[in-house]
Amino acid sequence: MGTGTVGTGHRSHQTALGIDGLSRLLLNGYENGLRFFDAADSYGSHPHVAEALKHVDRSKVTVLTKSWARGAAEMRADLERFRRELNIEHIDIMLMHCVTDGEWTTKYRGAMDALEEAKQKGVIRAHGCSCHSIEALRAAAKSPFVEVDLVRINPIGAEMDASPETVVSVIREMREAGKGIVGMKILGQGALRQRQDEALKYALGLGLLDAFTIGAESIAEQRDLVQRIAAV
Repeated sequence: MGTGTVGTGHRSHQTALGIDGLSRLLLNGYENGLRFFDAADSYGSHPHVAEALKHVDRSKVTVLTKSWARGAAEMRADLERFRRELNIEHIDIMLMHCVTDGEWTTKYRGAMDALEEAKQKGVIRAHGCSCHSIEALRAAAKSPFVEVDLVRINPIGAEMDASPETVVSVIREMREAGKGIVGMKILGQGALRQRQDEALKYALGLGLLDAFTIGAESIAEQRDLVQRIAAV
């Protein structure tokens, strides 16, 4: 369950629903088998996720969030703040948000070290990145640091890093390296909203994704997506 179809400046389409509205959407997803909550600091969705987590079995929910920190001190501060905002002891998956530089695994070593340290301490369970350029994606595929990658994928190349064929080839490399792969932009940030079955069939048919995130904006839309996914 995504919380940032379009998210920046601590706001998103989903957080516009308010804490009560988005938490009820998350809870409806939980009741329908969606147990993976995708959050981010830039979406401002931590309080909304925290409210939903009050009403579910925490052990049955995977919480992913993302930080724009690029240095060690900033990342450590974000980890402390994020856990406080989410009201949880550990974060299941912590990603470096929106990496674009092909040399990011060298330039952002400080943040990477902080995340590796946090995993050793049990503060997080896994670390990785979300990629927003083909150069960054290729670097992620080769980096032992990346345990989980959030990658943009859909059949028409909407809001993606490169053509679907090119991105799939890199995802395949990630799969062979044993990384966890979460798809995003499955509906192309709305470009495929009228072609949902095609997009879902494509994502599920790849055989390469461990999960994918879609940010529904209403309970009706979420229920429709759940039914479509089951049918595909």
